[in-house]
Amino acid sequence: QVQLVEVGGGLVQAGGSLRLSCAASGRTFSINTMGWFRQAPGKERDFVAAIKSNARPTYSADSLKGRFTISRDNAKSTVYLQMNSLRPEDAAVYYCAARSRVATMAEPGEEYEYDYWGQGTQVTVSS
Repeated sequence: QVQLVEVGGGLVQAGGSLRLSCAASGRTFSINTMGWFRQAPGKERDFVAAIKSNARPTYSADSLKGRFTISRDNAKSTVYLQMNSLRPEDAAVYYCAARSRVATMAEPGEEYEYDYWGQGTQVTVSS
């Protein structure tokens, strides 16, 4: 089993920055891809970004790619999401996810590809 704990959410003004962290514990050696999703009130959970064990990132859209940066520290079993130029529409609960299946991941943006989830951290952006 793997446990994921996210920290770093909070309230920020539009245009500001936040850095989310997600630390994995347990059978961390089994983790390959880690990712971030977010869920705004009344909406479905959406893919934000993912990163493979070799640090190759995938982003959901070009707009996020320009403002959000995903990174990981394999030695610490931690994945980060640096969020800059935050907008009110970025407000959501942000979830960390991890995959330990050996089979090659086909769709990093799909929830079913991930095996473990964190409890989420709230990001609020004031206008």
